[in-house]
Amino acid sequence: MNYRSILNVFGVLLVVTGSSMIMPILCSLWFGGDDLNALIISALITISLGLVIKHVYRKNYDFSMKDGLFLATFGWVMISAFSALPFILHGTIPSFTDAFFEMMSGYTTTGATILTDIESVPHGLLFWRSQTHLLGGMGFLTLTLLFLPHGMGGVRIFRAESSPGQVITGEKFKARNKDTMLWLWSIYLALNLIQTVLLQFGGMSLFDALCHAFGTVSTSGYSTRNASVQAFDSAYIDWVIIVFMFLGGITFGLFYQFIKGDFRGVAKNTEFRWYLVIVLFFVMATSLVLYGSGSYSTFTDCLRFGSFQVVSLLTTTGFTTANYELWPQAAIMLLFVVCFIGACAGSTTSGIKIVHYALIFKYMYATMRRIYVQPMTVNSVRLNGRPVEAGVIDLAVCYFIVNILLVLGGGCLVVLFDPVDYLSAMSAVIASLMNIGPGFGAVGPTENYAFLSNASKWFLSWNMLVGRLEMFSALVIFLPDFWKK
Repeated sequence: MNYRSILNVFGVLLVVTGSSMIMPILCSLWFGGDDLNALIISALITISLGLVIKHVYRKNYDFSMKDGLFLATFGWVMISAFSALPFILHGTIPSFTDAFFEMMSGYTTTGATILTDIESVPHGLLFWRSQTHLLGGMGFLTLTLLFLPHGMGGVRIFRAESSPGQVITGEKFKARNKDTMLWLWSIYLALNLIQTVLLQFGGMSLFDALCHAFGTVSTSGYSTRNASVQAFDSAYIDWVIIVFMFLGGITFGLFYQFIKGDFRGVAKNTEFRWYLVIVLFFVMATSLVLYGSGSYSTFTDCLRFGSFQVVSLLTTTGFTTANYELWPQAAIMLLFVVCFIGACAGSTTSGIKIVHYALIFKYMYATMRRIYVQPMTVNSVRLNGRPVEAGVIDLAVCYFIVNILLVLGGGCLVVLFDPVDYLSAMSAVIASLMNIGPGFGAVGPTENYAFLSNASKWFLSWNMLVGRLEMFSALVIFLPDFWKK
């Protein structure tokens, strides 16, 4: 591997991370918090070390795919570790394990927290906590690509951080990788800005509006309140967040097509059509269950709370407006199911992704037709009107199977690490691997992850990374062949 080039990019990562603390520093100055020194010292340490590494290893080489995979995995670990410094220096989270867990949860857009009293945290640190969602939502390495010169193997870095779903759908709408990143980040920031303004119309302060916009479009889930979005008790705010959680679950390439006026391309997108149908089905099913059980007085309220929780969990956001564990068992089961779905590939969401389910379903249907109905007919699997290669179908099936195996095996490990019931252990793994945040049982919507042992927190942090990198990039480093020349 080209370690000089890798270290050079690590230096750039540290400079970008440290520079990103400027906004939280300004926020701390504005509110007069006691977290100012911790943020300034952390920024100086991170930027200084990054500049030194970047200077010492300034000669650049092109990257191989192996280099890109190494960067995608250990780059996220490094930025999470250095981003934990403000919390440790201030004393809000004195434990490195807890601070690392919080930052890994932030960057991977998981939203799982160990904080038991969020509202007591100074504004600067809260802003930094939410800003990790903004930076991680589109992918921190994709942001770093904008600061790298051409020829630095940007395509390989982008592929290493991208999901298998993007490989399947082939989403790429600009010839140059930097142009693609600029368009993606422009669309992403525009959505954040629009939502911030709309939330302010609903009575949120600018601080709360920014933090919740960061956690919505990135489908992450960190809130500035202990009770999450429920604390605002506003139907208007709920519906604004529902809309933008849904938008965060759409492939960002479709926004580009929409802006360019390619409405036909948007309409024929297989995954987007499936996304619409799945969301509508689970929203209506959950709302009807709530209405039938009398959980809320009117159907409008049932639709509001049911829609919010379905879209929040399906898009792996994790915001809550109710303690859904008090809902009827049928509604809880529907929410449990959507945790395994995820939204569209190429979006800010995590999870298994709808494109994998679409391919597996189409493959099963074509196979049954070939065996039992028309044995002499060749039925091809098509996505977006184009035939799909057999290797792509194998990738989708493999990705689904590995996800399920990691959930089952991970649940067993958490039970070994901590004396929790198996439902809570499984739920913790699902919530971290799918980057959802809140789960069920001991890690439910009114609970947090503070009670877990350090071993469980490190294991779940690794699960967050695996889920954010869509599994294969983070798992391939455990293959002995990966480290061979």
